[in-house]
Amino acid sequence: MCPARDAGLDPEGIYSQLLQIHPPAATARLCVAFSGGADSTALLGLLAGLPALRGRLRALHIDHGLQRGSPAWARACAASARALKVPFATRRLTLRRGRGQSLEALARAGRYAALAQALAPQEVLLSAHHLEDQMETVLLQLLRGAGLPGLAAMPAVARLGRGFLVRPLLGVARAQLRAWVQARGLPCVEDPSNLDDGLDRNYLRHQVLPALLSRWPGAARTIARAGRHIAQAQVLLDELAAADVARAADGAALAVTALRALPLERRRNALRGWISQAGHPVPDARRLEQMAVTLLAARVGANPHLSWGQVQVQRHAGRLTLGVPGAAAPYALTWPLRRSSSLRLPAGAGHLELVAAAQGPIDAAALPAQLLVRTRRGGERLRPRAGGPSRTLKSLLQEEAIGLCEREHLPLLFAGEQLVAAADLWVDERWQAGPDCARRLRLIWHRPA
Repeated sequence: MCPARDAGLDPEGIYSQLLQIHPPAATARLCVAFSGGADSTALLGLLAGLPALRGRLRALHIDHGLQRGSPAWARACAASARALKVPFATRRLTLRRGRGQSLEALARAGRYAALAQALAPQEVLLSAHHLEDQMETVLLQLLRGAGLPGLAAMPAVARLGRGFLVRPLLGVARAQLRAWVQARGLPCVEDPSNLDDGLDRNYLRHQVLPALLSRWPGAARTIARAGRHIAQAQVLLDELAAADVARAADGAALAVTALRALPLERRRNALRGWISQAGHPVPDARRLEQMAVTLLAARVGANPHLSWGQVQVQRHAGRLTLGVPGAAAPYALTWPLRRSSSLRLPAGAGHLELVAAAQGPIDAAALPAQLLVRTRRGGERLRPRAGGPSRTLKSLLQEEAIGLCEREHLPLLFAGEQLVAAADLWVDERWQAGPDCARRLRLIWHRPA
């Protein structure tokens, strides 16, 4: 969150601020998120005349399709872009509101998804978020009881799709942008939903902030500064979480004993970081507390789990695993070994590969022309050690502490009704390579990401 408070509103100053925030913008293609309102019109107008950006700047408008007049707004945006001699494109959304879902949140998520999809690799999306937007974000998050990541508000630079999202106007006041647009007579469109005080942000903007700013005129800058301090503190917490997760890591899982050794506050922080690093949304404070305390205190063998949204954390055999429950659909397919040495499994299950290996455990000559590959159904057995007892696959998985998410995806290889191998974990003795084996193979399961 690096503000442009000293940049002023001259085009060169804004461009200089942009390069300070995100140096790759000096050569990258730039795309302005152009709503047609005064703020994005100011940003596009400030940059459009810069010789350094000739041929590198475009405007992108997202039509949410929520207002009758939205097609006309898109046409007005196109006309404004033409007047500024900037290439223009528009994307129209089809939003379907779920039960109990906030229309404001749905539109925001749809807009960012469309913008991310439209970006070329390494292209920079420029947003016209300004000083008061930053203040509103911090206050809204505070009123919602957000943690530090929420109170840190909007960063100046963030990854978005294949490119980056950059906000070069976070230190510029709304009034400055409006005055700049009016002084140049640039046309703007105004979404009537911005006047609806039934929306939290609009209520804050129209009813609360005027009184707040009349009493504390510098509140916007001081609140934004507090947000920057919070963001800096969050960076340190993220670094601590990464270190604790690395120490507790057991493959992609976390060791319960290592987590228990941490003080409760660090344990929560580590779990939050682990979930975030995996690309999943962090659960609310209540579920995070259950995970940090109840889940880790459960008796061995209980295999408790905790779910939120589409995500699940499972405790099993001293490990916490993270995944999407039910993501692995049952499947059964044929693998013609003489035609292909690899087999792609259904979506989410990875792929298999048989490769020649001097120390490979499989006797190539013993394998049939084709194998059946399927997921577990229960009751499967094999003899993993020559001359040893037959074992249930369930007991082997438990002994090796294989996580439940991995078990869901586990591919089993059969010759008729006989289990040949359980992925690349165990091979039945009938197909194991002996000391005089002429050609050995190794099965590799390329696990899903």
